Amino acid sequence: MRDDDQRQDALPDAGAARPAPTMIEAFEHAAGSIARHVTGGATGFKGVLLHIHVAPAASYEMEELEEAHCVAGRGIVGDRYYEGTGTYSPKPDTREVTLIEQEALDALSRNDPPLQGGAIALAAGDHRRNLTVRGVPLNHLVGRRFRVGEVILRGGRLNFPCKYLEELLGLPVYLPLYNRSGLNAGIERGGVIRPGDAIELLDDA
Repeated sequence: MRDDDQRQDALPDAGAARPAPTMIEAFEHAAGSIARHVTGGATGFKGVLLHIHVAPAASYEMEELEEAHCVAGRGIVGDRYYEGTGTYSPKPDTREVTLIEQEALDALSRNDPPLQGGAIALAAGDHRRNLTVRGVPLNHLVGRRFRVGEVILRGGRLNFPCKYLEELLGLPVYLPLYNRSGLNAGIERGGVIRPGDAIELLDDA
């Protein structure tokens, strides 16, 4: 529906003092480019944004925001991947915005499935994703456009857990988060998002 040359920033002056980190556009990522041309998947859902978190640099504690400025092609203002100071910033990828389902966190708290010694309770932000959402089938949004409030995102690839997260948390989250560790997305149209914003799939037809 939208060409790349129509992508727009919500804050054209944001980040002017620091060169933008190298990102792979979501629909040019290997996963996103393939999924883009596959029909089907989850439709008709309407979810909600629960929490927004950013960290200024790698390993820093995540800070919860009441609103966030999203810049197309760059990320969330104030986040380590917007600034190019994240752990994986030197490796170009699709990571302008990361999302995780509250339902996956709820399952961990029930030890469902029982892949570790017992239940694991992760507070909002412990998972180190930017957006915690409810009612959004993130695994089905690779190669899809969807709206979070006024912002339009493009699903680029699934996010996978890593041993680095286990080390930071001191919890065995690698296996129980596998295949439900969230989504890495690019920003097609920037703007301001807030907890409570509706999330819905966009019709590309």
